[in-house]
Amino acid sequence: MKRRSFLGFAVVAVMSGSTLAQETLVSFKVIEGAIPKSLTGKPGDPTNGRALVVKRETTCLLCHAGPFPDQRFQGNLSPDLTGTGSRWTEGELRLRMVDATRLNEATIMPSFYRVDGLTRVAKNLRGSPILSAQEVEDVVAFLITLKDQPNDRPKDRIKDAR
Repeated sequence: MKRRSFLGFAVVAVMSGSTLAQETLVSFKVIEGAIPKSLTGKPGDPTNGRALVVKRETTCLLCHAGPFPDQRFQGNLSPDLTGTGSRWTEGELRLRMVDATRLNEATIMPSFYRVDGLTRVAKNLRGSPILSAQEVEDVVAFLITLKDQPNDRPKDRIKDAR
């Protein structure tokens, strides 16, 4: 197998009052379809990761469904998140969160940790990633815990929203 490696840069964003402030650039390597090392150098918090996934502002559930019986109106445009931890490694999930266009240029998945070369970005959000490096790690830490397959879920978990 041919080994491919890319060096990427992303902006770390932190909350500063009510505005997103830029700090330093964090470099990362993409190796064989994955970012194998944590963006922060430490593991993420899966509890915070789940909170981010179900938070409407991050848009995960706009496109994805998953094992979230408490969440109404889950999407069906993208793969079900159930079983994500069985399908991909942490590094593969990290790349999908950082910049899914490196895997599929036509993807509708947002680049959650990228600021360059993007189009259709609101002026007030330009230059800031959707998620911080720690938030990416938190989401990855949560997604890797989802081991059940979509067909293993009880059919009545997501109630009729009528």
